[in-house]
Amino acid sequence: MRVTVCELPHEPEALAAAWAALCEHTRAHRSELVLLPELAMVEPVWESDRFDSARWSAIEALSDEWLRRLPELQVEHVVGTRPWCSGGRRLNQAWLRSYTGGDVGIHPLRSKYFMPEEPGTWEATWFDRGDPEFPAFHAGPASFGVNVCSELWALETYGAYAALGVDLLLSPRATALETTETWLALGTVAAVRSGAFSLSSNRVDPSGACGGGGWIIDPSGALLAFTSAAEPFATLDVDLRKAEKAQTSYPRYVFADSDAPAPSREPTPVVPAR
Repeated sequence: MRVTVCELPHEPEALAAAWAALCEHTRAHRSELVLLPELAMVEPVWESDRFDSARWSAIEALSDEWLRRLPELQVEHVVGTRPWCSGGRRLNQAWLRSYTGGDVGIHPLRSKYFMPEEPGTWEATWFDRGDPEFPAFHAGPASFGVNVCSELWALETYGAYAALGVDLLLSPRATALETTETWLALGTVAAVRSGAFSLSSNRVDPSGACGGGGWIIDPSGALLAFTSAAEPFATLDVDLRKAEKAQTSYPRYVFADSDAPAPSREPTPVVPAR
């Protein structure tokens, strides 16, 4: 499967230029799956410690507007997250949009469960907890799991993904420039422990509150691609059979008997500053 990761700004002028360039990239490289950053395109309202209903409504509307533009990418599968209200709850909802066999619209996946609450990232103020379970989903031939940003620290999910035979571990992020090395190390652990390709896309802004650095890491922990300001998009062909083979090799087989058949329990993550 040919996959694309990226880093995107949210400021309107910068975003317009970056989106045009991303669309050109995905069309030229014939991408099959694109991973967008966490809550791509919208204002980072969670940087404020006070909830504002008008600002929430504005980011919901803006997200919906951008979701209608996904066909411009001309790819079969797109994964991202969006602000979403359901049953009176405000969620950070991961979604899949697929075009195989026709436009099937937005499919909700799971909503972010583990959220930080500290200066600069007051997510628990703006969002309700979502789904504690971490199941496998499918996009064409690929099975995948979704750990949204801080949920990469839910380490117990990785063994369950190995047991489920997940090919891709997708992690939309909104993480700071100064913590990039930490997140990259975590993405490597995610790939090796789960036996899946670890893919991540990140937001980016001039302040460094979000620092870009999307990655593609193979199941052995090798860094295959890493985005930057100079090269904000990366596309590679990943051999899904490599993930299947990895999940029966070291270190995954060592834990095969103890790994849960599905990540249905609530993991206990360590959530550092973003």
